[in-house]
Order: sequence, then C-alpha cells, then structure tokens
Amino acid sequence: MIVLIDYGLGNINAFVNVFKRVNIPVKTAKNADELNGAIKLILPGVGAFDHAMFELDRSGMRNELDHLVLQKKVPVIGICVGMQMLGNSSDEGNLPGLGWIDAEIKKFDENTINQKTKLPHMGWNDVKPIKDTKLFEDLEKDALFYFLHSYYFKCNNENDIIATSFYGTEFTCATKHDNVYGVQFHPEKSHNYGEKLLHNFAKL
Repeated sequence: MIVLIDYGLGNINAFVNVFKRVNIPVKTAKNADELNGAIKLILPGVGAFDHAMFELDRSGMRNELDHLVLQKKVPVIGICVGMQMLGNSSDEGNLPGLGWIDAEIKKFDENTINQKTKLPHMGWNDVKPIKDTKLFEDLEKDALFYFLHSYYFKCNNENDIIATSFYGTEFTCATKHDNVYGVQFHPEKSHNYGEKLLHNFAKL
C-alpha cells in the first residue's frame, strides 16, 4: 500500500485523486500506527522548512519513518518542501532536516534571475533527467512540471542528482539516494506528466 504522510501540510487530496485515476490503492497516515503496511511512502510539503519539520516531529511519526526508510528501505519520495526536508539543513530555518540525503537547502541568488518577478520560482518549467531512472520512464523530453519555491536542493554528492532544471542557474530538481527520492516540483499539479511520474514511483 502506498501511504501518504499526512502531518498537516501538503496537497493530500490531490495526491489521492491522482492515484484513484490510475487505479492504485493509497491511504493516508496521521500517526505512527497508520504507517503499518506501507510499501511506499510519499512525503508532501508546502510552506516554510522549519514549520514543516516541526509539524512532522509533532505528528509522532518521525521515529517510525526513520525505521521504515533507513532500516527497512521502504521507497519514499519527498515533494517540494518534502524534498527539502530530506536534506541536512536549510537556509530558510534553524531546525535540522531528516538527513536521509546528504544535501543543504539554499536560497536562489536573485542577482542571477532575469525575470521581473524573481522569487518565488513559480510556474511551469522544463525538467532535464540526467540519469536513466525509472521515475522518469516514458516521459516525453519536453515534459513540463509545476514549480513553486524560493529555495533549492544542493546535493553534496553529485551521484544523488537525477534531474535538473534552470531558474537563473541550473539546480537539482530531482534526487535519489538508495530508496529515497525527491522532486522539487509538484507532480500532483502537473497534469498528465505529474500523473505519469507518480505512477512510475508506484511501480518501483
């Protein structure tokens, strides 16, 4: 069963609707007991980094998630702020991240951005896979995904980068380390392309 981690932040209903359309069973978890039976995990996130980490810790799911991801190697994908939570720390806050991927979250340098409205990076953008990964399997080369963020994921190990995008500078928009995946964009808001990506994750 795919389990959506519902700690109060993220577009939970949008994810549920996507999986219903492709006939893949999914459930939500609001506490540690409800994580039982998870064969895949989705960690959504919106808003500020510290607030997201605080709410996840307050949910009581943190220890069980560490056990499932780090010990049992259950595949997990972080979405938007959920991806940023996978790293060690963020310029946006003071709390430590999950540390599941060796990375820091950095703020975009507005001096490199030519657009009149500089931050957040908002709207549709290209995603360039740089590794052969099943997450992007059968997606067109011109696939577009929806972004909304002011901070980006800086991997300390280049081998963890599986796709990049460009906003003033090239940045990591998808990451993978062992069973841990992350995407900076919102697949649940990216129409057919996002639906395909989530379907691919379900099939991993």
